[in-house]
Parts: sequence; structure tokens; C-alpha cells
Amino acid sequence: MTYKVAVVGATGNVGHEMLKTLHERNFPVSDVVALASRRSVGREVSFGDHDLKVQDLATFDFKGVDIVLSSPGAKVSAEYSPKAAKAGAVVIDNTSHFRMDPDVPLVVPEVNPEAIAGHTKKGIIANPNCSTIQMVVALKPLHDIAKIKRVVVSTYQSVSGAGKSAMDELFSQTRSIYMNDVKPAEEFAKQIAFNVIPQIDVFMDDGMTKEEWKMVVETKKILDPSIKVAANCVRVPVFVGHAEMVNVEFEDDIDAKTAKRAFRDFEGITLIDLESEMEFVTPSEIAGEDDVFVSRVREDPTLENGINFWCVADNLRKGAALNTVQIAEKLIKNHMKAAA
Repeated sequence: MTYKVAVVGATGNVGHEMLKTLHERNFPVSDVVALASRRSVGREVSFGDHDLKVQDLATFDFKGVDIVLSSPGAKVSAEYSPKAAKAGAVVIDNTSHFRMDPDVPLVVPEVNPEAIAGHTKKGIIANPNCSTIQMVVALKPLHDIAKIKRVVVSTYQSVSGAGKSAMDELFSQTRSIYMNDVKPAEEFAKQIAFNVIPQIDVFMDDGMTKEEWKMVVETKKILDPSIKVAANCVRVPVFVGHAEMVNVEFEDDIDAKTAKRAFRDFEGITLIDLESEMEFVTPSEIAGEDDVFVSRVREDPTLENGINFWCVADNLRKGAALNTVQIAEKLIKNHMKAAA
């Protein structure tokens, strides 16, 4: 069986990765449509060996489309994802707009694939925030063996999470510093080159940023509403790949050896320990990889049942495009039919 798939936001970083991932994983497509705003109409994007001409999202008729992979920005998605669902497509939405809607499942396939069944309420499945995805993948095997009480996480997030223009700013700003002609910040609140910025998204009334709030509420929705989460999200001058230092407190006994075994046995995680040649793993080493990579696993001597670990992932792949395609794979396998 094959499926007609539309990719909304096809000219963006995540849209390119969605098309690439669909092809690499041999998703059973009968047709792929690339959609974007009017200013991108006529541009070509790659799908394997084929070039797709970008069509206008504003005028596109979604009738006959089976699955929509959507990453155009929250405001655009708020308008067009319901239109696509009304036309009969199942929308897998990578923006923040639908994530906390109680009638829209928020899914990481390794963690809560059963939630996909809830797509029938609105025809939409939400893809979580990139930083949340890699953390809950790492937390899931630990939560299964020793119930998690509290998580404290500090993130080190690459500029690609803010889009192509943010990547361009890091490049141009870095070059301008070497040329002694420093460019002012436009995409970020402050200089990103040779710097770190403790703000991702807007500040909220309690001093938390929206990115930090997302990690709190999304973890509860995906994994367990009883888990307490304290998040600190920082933008760093890295092009691709998010890193997180995670401290976890458990209700039950757990030690580092048990945690490592759980990581090693879990689908979607690669464990790197100090006994290996790599010892630990960094974002630049895993660009283009599918797994969440965990290293520096150790016990926390300040807690009765505590584990610390370091995890990294490609935010454009597992943090966005790959997770979206994996949802689509589970969807067609267990929850929908299509014409041959």
C-alpha cells in the first residue's frame, strides 16, 4: 500500500530533512507534494534523485492527500493543519501550536506509540519540541524500571533549532569577529558567536522561558504527569545538535550499572561509556545520526536514588524530521489504510 504525502514548509531546514528522511527510510509513497509560502513557489527541493517543484500552500487542495508532515511555523500551521485534516488527511504537526491541545496526541514513538490512536479526534498528531524528544527517549527506559520523581535538565541547544536564518547569523557573526567588523545580533537577543545565551523563546511571567515551559509540560503529557521537571535552556554557538545534562531522582533504587543496561537495551538509544574508545559523545560527532546518544552515566551522591547523564541528538533529525516520519510509520502500520 502506498500513500500520498504532502510536506508543508518544504523549503525550511526541517522540511528538507523530512523529505530526506522519507526517502532514506523508503516510506511507501505514491506521490510527494512539496508545499510552502507563495514566495517559494516554483523553487525545487530534492526527494531522493527527484526534484519537486514547490507549490503554494495557500491555494493547495488537500483532497486525496493521506498524510501531511507539517513544519511551517505555529501561526501557519494553526490555519492550514485543520484544513488538511478536514480534507481527510492525517496531519503530523511539528510546530508548537497543537502540542498541549488535550484532543491532539503528543507522540514520541519509542515512548508512547499507543497515543497515536487519539489522532481520530482532530486528525492531527503533534510532534514534541526537539529538546523534549531526546530527553524523554532517554528517560523512558529508566522510568520503566525505577519510577522517576524529579528531573533537572540543562540544555545546550544549537542554532539550527531557530531556523536557517539563525544558522546564517552564527556563520556571518563568527566571520565578522575575525574580520574585526562585528555584526549586531538580529536573530538572537545577544551575540551568539563565541557566546552562550540563557534564553530560548520568550520569557514568561514567572521568569521561565517558553522553551523551558515546553520541556516541563510536554514531558508530563508524554511520559508521566507526576514527574516534576526543572529545565534551563541555553543557546550555544553550534550549528546542529542539541546536548543536555540531565539529573534524575527516582522513587525506587537504581544504580549506574542498572541505568547503563537499560540504556543499552532500549531502541533508539546508543550508550557510550568511559570504557569505550569514544568515552563520551558530542553534538558534532552525531550530526546526521538517528539515535539519542547517552554518555557520562553516573550516580548522584547527593541523592538517595539519583542518576546523572549526558545526552546528545541531531535536533533536525530525531528532534524533528525523523520523529515525524517515525510517527507516520507507526500510523500506517497500526491505525490507517490507504488505496493500493
